[in-house]
Parts: sequence; structure tokens; C-alpha cells
Amino acid sequence: MELIRTTCCVVGGGPAGVMLGYLLARAGVDVVVLEKHADFFRDFRGDTVHPSTLDVMYELGLLEELLELPHQRVTSVSARIGDYEFHAADFKRLPTHSKFVALMPQWDFLNFLATRARRFPGFHLRTEHVGMNLIRDGQTVVGVEARSPQGAVRFQADLVVACDGRHSTIRQGAGLELQEFGVPIDVLWFRISRRSGDPEQVLGNVNYGKALILINRGNYFQAGMIIRKGSFEQLKSAGLDAFREAIEQIAPYLADRVDELASWDQIKLLTVQINRLRQWHLPGLLCIGDAAHAMSPAGGVGINLAIQDAVATANLLARPLLERRVTEALLHRVQRRREFPTRVIQTVQVTAHNAFERVFQMSGPLKAPWQLKVVEHLPGRRWVTGYLVGVGVRPEHVASAARAERHREWSLKKAAIAAGALLGAVVATVRALRVL
Repeated sequence: MELIRTTCCVVGGGPAGVMLGYLLARAGVDVVVLEKHADFFRDFRGDTVHPSTLDVMYELGLLEELLELPHQRVTSVSARIGDYEFHAADFKRLPTHSKFVALMPQWDFLNFLATRARRFPGFHLRTEHVGMNLIRDGQTVVGVEARSPQGAVRFQADLVVACDGRHSTIRQGAGLELQEFGVPIDVLWFRISRRSGDPEQVLGNVNYGKALILINRGNYFQAGMIIRKGSFEQLKSAGLDAFREAIEQIAPYLADRVDELASWDQIKLLTVQINRLRQWHLPGLLCIGDAAHAMSPAGGVGINLAIQDAVATANLLARPLLERRVTEALLHRVQRRREFPTRVIQTVQVTAHNAFERVFQMSGPLKAPWQLKVVEHLPGRRWVTGYLVGVGVRPEHVASAARAERHREWSLKKAAIAAGALLGAVVATVRALRVL
């Protein structure tokens, strides 16, 4: 069995894992990132790069190069609720360097970041390496065993960071307790062509007891039909024609292209989960990103949270890793810093998703209530929603540990203000939806 010694072993080559690998290698830490696939090319993954993530890329001096890659820019988001167009969020006035959400294939973003990370001698990306088992010395995690095409490989490390997603093998092996929060929805993802004249910024369509997400990807929509949890097999038994008719009913301008869906194989089920670990760490092990907290796809905020986790982790642990003095108390500081924004966003998502129970009970055309129109014109609501989606609660900045500490107090104040304003707006919106 091959044996490799490194300072930090990151399991999972998603946004959190590759960003953490880049930041640690940039700080001089020797880091190995394990990615189970041969490359980053996977479809139906989150493709949103939020303004706070773009700010991180700007602070790293990479933003100009990144935006040379093909992408679309979203400056505001609307949703058609019955017969009314509801303006959900506005990013144009955010206190960020880039005042838009960039829609970019995640494989492009990860390839870009990994290519730049390879410029640092301490960065090592091992593709086709699946993290399988933790290596322990008593109660302390001291490495991970991986499976590769050449056989088993053991990576000894001062710190193992689990970034291997919502079904994390490393988290399961650690036996950490996961708290589940019930979600009444699943999402069916598929592609359908986009044509000139189609809506530019309308993200959602709610009508006839259904909800359809349409993300503008240039010449096609990445589409998502929101369904009642566990109802996919029932929809399949009703037939593909019925599914096409449902799309046509809610978005009539797609009627001339629903026949592009010729097989259920083109439609992928995303089982929506919202959960988080009660404790994110053990001695020698830390979980971040989806491995620590699975988010709903609503707003694409899961990717942003994962990257913010990586930035906070690098800020707090890079120097201790260099000095080989990472303690469980330091790992808990990462959780303490990132758990608050996770809790806020998950609370908002759970509240918003519960409104779909009411939507699913409808069958006829929806007429937007006057309460929704009042919410539409609440002063500052679009900016607050845009801030929550585009920036989030407690955004992180690339910094030394000392600078991160100086920002901590001010970040807490900003987070409290943003969270309070947003929760008020969300409560008002949900109350309006409940009278539909």
C-alpha cells in the first residue's frame, strides 16, 4: 500500500475542497486534494458564482481571468406567481466589487481554480482517489485511506478536512451526529432550449399547483420542476406526455420545445435535503461545505456557503497548520464562525419551502393576492433579499488570521442587521403566500 505524508488532506474536489486547497497551498501549507472522478465534468451541479465569491476571486487577483470564461450575468431575479411578476432580488446595489451573479458551469470554475492552484508547489490534486476510511491513533484522526485505480493509498496528515458532499463517506466513518430538517419538496432537473424573446431574469414560475425554475444558460435553460417529496415515481407512471403538458401549462412559451424531452433519462431527480452536523469536528478532522450542512438548491446559496467555509478555514488554520499546532479548540472556532450563517440561511429555506405545501394543493390558475403586491413594494426588500442571496450572512474575506479577527466583530454586527431585516421580509412574504 502506497503511503503519502502531507500536512492537510482534503477529501472532495468540489467548490469547498478546491478553494481550501488553493488557499492553504497559497499560504505555504502542503495539501493533498482527493477527487473521486477523473475530472470535474459533471452535469446538473450548481452553476452560480455569487458576488461574495467573486469578491474572494478579486482579492486573490483572479477575477479578471475568471470572467474571461463564458458566463451569463444576473443582476436581478424575478418570479411569475400566477398572473403577477414578483421582483424577488436585486444585486445592482450590493456593497461588492461585482454586482451580479455569474452563471458558469461548475466544471469551468473548478478547472480554473485547480489550474491556478497547481502553481503552488504545495498543492497536489489526486483524481480518481476515493476517500474511504479514516486512519486513527486512539481518538485522533491522523489520515485517510483512499481507493485509486492503482490500489489503496494511505495519506497521513495533521488534519483531514471532509468536503465530500451531502453523502459524505468521511462524515459517516467519523460517526458525527446529523440533524435533519424536513423538506416537503424534491426537484426534477432537465435541459430545454432557450430562444430569443424568452424571459431574461425570470427565475421561477408558480401556477396551477406547480413551480418551475428556469436558469438562463445562454442557448438553453437549466430547468427544475419542483415536486412534492417522494412523488417522482407517481409522475413517471402518469407518463412523459403528462409531464410535458405540465411544463407547457406553467410556461406556455415553451410549448414548441417540450418534445425535446424524449426520455425520463433526460430528467434527473434531486432529493432535496436540509441538514447540519451538531458537531463539525473530531481531533484531527473537520467537516465543511455540504459535508457539514446540506442546503436546499434555493438561490444556489449552498455553493456560496461552501466557499465561505473554505475561506474561513484557511484564515483560521493556515498558520497553525504550518506550525503543526492545530487543536480541536481551533477546529471548533471554524464551526463557531460558520454555524451562525448556516443556521440563518437554513431557517429561511425551511420557512420558504413550507409555503409549497399550500401551492401543491392548488389545481386551477393562480391569482396573486394583494398582500403579495404589498410585499413587492416594501422599501429595501429587493436589496435585502439580494444581499442574503448574493452576499449571505457573515461573508468571508481572504485575510491573515489577525485580519480575520479584526473583521470578526464588524461582521457579526452586519450579519445581525442583514438577518433581522431579511427575516422580517421573509415572514411578510410567507404570510402573503399562505393566503393564496
